[in-house]
Amino acid sequence: MCHRRVRPPWERGFGRLVLKHAFGLFGVTLLLWLTTGCATMGGFPEERAMIGAKDKVSPALVHIRPVREVFAAGRREEMPTVGSGFIISSDGYVVTNEHVAGDSSMVKCVLYDRTELDAEVVGGDRFTDIAVLKLKTDRDDLPVARFGASADLQSGQTVLALGSPHGLARSVSMGIISVTDRHLPDRPDMVAPYNNFIQTDAAINPGNSGGPLINLKGEVIGVNARRLGGADNVGFAIPGDTAREVVEQIIEHGGVSRSWLGLNFQPMRSRTDDPTREGVVIADVDPLSPASEARLATEDGGDSGQAVQFLPGDVLLAINGEPVNARFEEDLPAVRQRIARLPVGTDVVARIQRGGEEFEFIATTSELRDLRGAQVAFPEWGFTGIDMTPELARRAQLPEPQGLLVSGVQVGGIADNAGLQQADIILRMDEETIENLADFQEKYQQRLESGQRLILLEVRDRALYRYVLVRQDAAPPDAPETDITAPGMPEDGVPGMPPDNGGPPMPEGGPPQIPGDGDLDRVE
Repeated sequence: MCHRRVRPPWERGFGRLVLKHAFGLFGVTLLLWLTTGCATMGGFPEERAMIGAKDKVSPALVHIRPVREVFAAGRREEMPTVGSGFIISSDGYVVTNEHVAGDSSMVKCVLYDRTELDAEVVGGDRFTDIAVLKLKTDRDDLPVARFGASADLQSGQTVLALGSPHGLARSVSMGIISVTDRHLPDRPDMVAPYNNFIQTDAAINPGNSGGPLINLKGEVIGVNARRLGGADNVGFAIPGDTAREVVEQIIEHGGVSRSWLGLNFQPMRSRTDDPTREGVVIADVDPLSPASEARLATEDGGDSGQAVQFLPGDVLLAINGEPVNARFEEDLPAVRQRIARLPVGTDVVARIQRGGEEFEFIATTSELRDLRGAQVAFPEWGFTGIDMTPELARRAQLPEPQGLLVSGVQVGGIADNAGLQQADIILRMDEETIENLADFQEKYQQRLESGQRLILLEVRDRALYRYVLVRQDAAPPDAPETDITAPGMPEDGVPGMPPDNGGPPMPEGGPPQIPGDGDLDRVE
């Protein structure tokens, strides 16, 4: 008797198909289970690294609420703003941007654990936009963030930007480093002569200013500072190496000391398309600077005492025997740093090329002063003024920093009715020279207290000089004129002042203005 073997279902065509799909479904389920299991344990390696870096730095984050002095339209006002920062020492030193807290009358800080503390401004540096705060606390166990080496960064590295965008504290955004050495041109209210910037596509928004940009090791490699207005996620951070150097000086000395010669540079490509030409072009020489008092060096490097002049168009080849080269704009900060890091009062031997000849000049550095002086409101007259600095004097073509620069005039006030205007420079009051802001304040207060009705000011309006008659009794502008004559005013200017030489006038916008808020500076 013959028996035919009956095949089990899994050996039949339909069974094989079902079994195949069953094993496939099992495999997908297993893969999903494994993936889900990994996610619950912290995700893929890069994700775990990002979470670890964030957890390492977040406890040191600070939400900063400064109240800043703002001068606008001839008035002084106090404006609350929002920014970010991070703790760098267990006793409460905090790093942020100078434009966030540098001119603050009061600073409130909220720590990551929501502890609220007051802070004082230790110091700031406008040339790098770095400021240091000190929390008012007796604690010595605060969590800290540590700087990493920004010089080792590479384009494409993953970074995290932490801070308070639009006031949203404890926020984190992710991106990569786009460029490690982005050059950004200076503006009147934003300068960066000594550093390039780290460009990143990690979201940096208003309120992120002063917060840390960190790598996946949880190290601070930058301080968030700017963004490109009108662009999506194009932000800029001050390199951590620059920030660390500035912070150390501020904590130790209250500020940053830099040597200065008064030479303004351009890259070599502005003068020649020959890529083999090295050096840096001297574009301008400050007439009130050490460079304007240079001496010719002898063949053995000594000082001959013979006066010489750096000239625009000269090519600087070496500083103290060490070659310098700036082919592109990105190379200029390193050249300026070479000079800035010299001890103040140092004799510098500069080798220059002029035409086909080379010379060595000697100049003695002086200390670099701030771009802008202190700003004060004079509410009784309705205007604000800035102390003259060498930089402002140079722009105004004054032989020395003297007088008071009018930064704003209140409409309808005594100063406005008298005809005082923004960017006027007050040089004399009732025939008495105004030396500086403190001198003007003293003379101004004397006249307020005495009730003197008429005060005669001599002012410079860009390239012209004129008189302004101030009436302290607030008489209307069409009141009868009182004849007050100041003798000896020549047609071409104030006695002792050079006539206008046709140089560039003061910018229409007046002097450098203090940013109106603590948000991130915008690069337009």
